[in-house]
Amino acid sequence: MNFKESKAIYLQIADRICDEIIFGQYPEEERIPSVREYASIVEVNSNTAMRSFDYLQSQNIIYNKRGIGYFVSAGAKKLILSLRRKRFIEEDLEWFFHQIYTLDIPMEKIENMYNEFSKKQNSIRQ
Repeated sequence: MNFKESKAIYLQIADRICDEIIFGQYPEEERIPSVREYASIVEVNSNTAMRSFDYLQSQNIIYNKRGIGYFVSAGAKKLILSLRRKRFIEEDLEWFFHQIYTLDIPMEKIENMYNEFSKKQNSIRQ
């Protein structure tokens, strides 16, 4: 996994796990790889992966069944999407609008680009 310097590694791993939940790789109420297994997958120290799991557990996205492992919580996908939407609206959208305004990009161009992007994503998922 290629990590960005601007964000803590454990949060980037947590985001990746959330992406995997959103796209159905880890269904709700199903087991996810162990901390050691996941650390091996993303090539980090087990302590870093454990921090990611602790963070996701504190957000009620995963839970631990003692002696069995970690599982995706019921409603996790909906919760992740809700948290991400909130973060996007509160943190990213204003910057995005500022850039569109500053660069004088017509909203029609943004809409066309989004529609093309959406088509590509839909074809990838199928």
